[in-house]
Amino acid sequence: MNQTGTVVILAAGQGTRMKSALPKVLHEICGKPMIGWVIDQALSLSPEKIVIVIGHGGEAVREAAMKSAGADKIECVLQEPQNGTGHALQVAAACIDRDQGNVVVLYGDMPVLSPESLQELIEARNEAGPAGMAMLTAIPEDPTGLGRICRDEDGLFTGIVEHKDATDEQLAIGEVNLGVYAFPAAGLLDALPKLSNNNAQGEYYLTDVPAMFVAAGHEVSTGILEDPDEAIGVNNLMQLAEARWPLQIRILEAHLANGVRIEDPASTYIDADVQIGKGTRILPCTVIRAGVIVGEDCEVGPFTHLRKGTVLENGAEVGNFTETKNSTLGSGTKAKHLSYLGDARIGAGVNVGAGTIFANYDGVHKHVTEVGDDAFIGSGTTIVGPNKLGARSTTGANSVVTRGANVGEDEVWAGVPARKFEGAISAAQLKAEAAAKRS
Repeated sequence: MNQTGTVVILAAGQGTRMKSALPKVLHEICGKPMIGWVIDQALSLSPEKIVIVIGHGGEAVREAAMKSAGADKIECVLQEPQNGTGHALQVAAACIDRDQGNVVVLYGDMPVLSPESLQELIEARNEAGPAGMAMLTAIPEDPTGLGRICRDEDGLFTGIVEHKDATDEQLAIGEVNLGVYAFPAAGLLDALPKLSNNNAQGEYYLTDVPAMFVAAGHEVSTGILEDPDEAIGVNNLMQLAEARWPLQIRILEAHLANGVRIEDPASTYIDADVQIGKGTRILPCTVIRAGVIVGEDCEVGPFTHLRKGTVLENGAEVGNFTETKNSTLGSGTKAKHLSYLGDARIGAGVNVGAGTIFANYDGVHKHVTEVGDDAFIGSGTTIVGPNKLGARSTTGANSVVTRGANVGEDEVWAGVPARKFEGAISAAQLKAEAAAKRS
């Protein structure tokens, strides 16, 4: 297999149809910006380097790219002005080593393309011979706006015609160009200076390069995508929504394959970069955002929202209409009903009663509350952070534990504001007495 020396990602477009000031490639799908998904595609090819052509919002795109792949892999080049895809490659040419294997071209607004399809592209490139190239095509239901694939009487590729330049006969062609190519580096670098902007848009089209390969007597191999979803290019918010589902399905399938029981995938939303242990059960209408870690044999849902920074240790349970953010729940801890757990550090074996609120925000700062092992938080309790509840402590129903109250170990607090009840029996003591009677 020929080595992939460079992957070039075209990400300079403004994306005016997104109706947003945010650069198009930074719109998120399943908790990850589109450029992050495409960088993952590039990394699947193990390239020597990734060159990203940036333009609108370039610094923000650069920052997101560095976060996705690291500075050692990424080079960003500015395309200004933006005179077409061919011009974008001309800008990137200085970063391409002509002696360093294949050059693969990807797009920052095509997040669904799979590593398997890219591997097939590389294989097609190798089959085209040392001087040949390969490209991916598709046959979508609606080819409007896409370049058409032209072939001769023997079905061999002859060129690409852009939609705006096509005749009525060419517009009837169903097979379209996706703009995803694998070139020999030297052949691409030789072709780029020959591009012309003699077309309806006055731009330099990368789509003219395959015809140059044909004219030089080199083979152009094409591969039609079997899954039409992979061809989704995101140019507006409707297409952004369309691209989410196939990516979500991949995420869910990966968790299912790893032993996570997801009862209703159609109503379950799990972002990329979520860790879930085997044996965990995910109930319907659950949302788990990027940056969440769920251990083994947990239960989540229904109607649960786990936000960034949440960690559920093995056997923890979070249930109906409960939201967590930047919180850790220890092994065996349960928060089953109608609660908000924000900036909480909850130990093992804790019962969080229905309607519990960790009031972590004072209007300016967020504050952490720590709860010791085997504590019992009564229904309707509000705990104002920063605070501490000791191991085996108990709060009575509808109590308000004010800021800095710091409930001690084995203590029982109740009331508004909550205060210590001397001589009261904690839930942990009652549990221990019941266990002693059973034995």
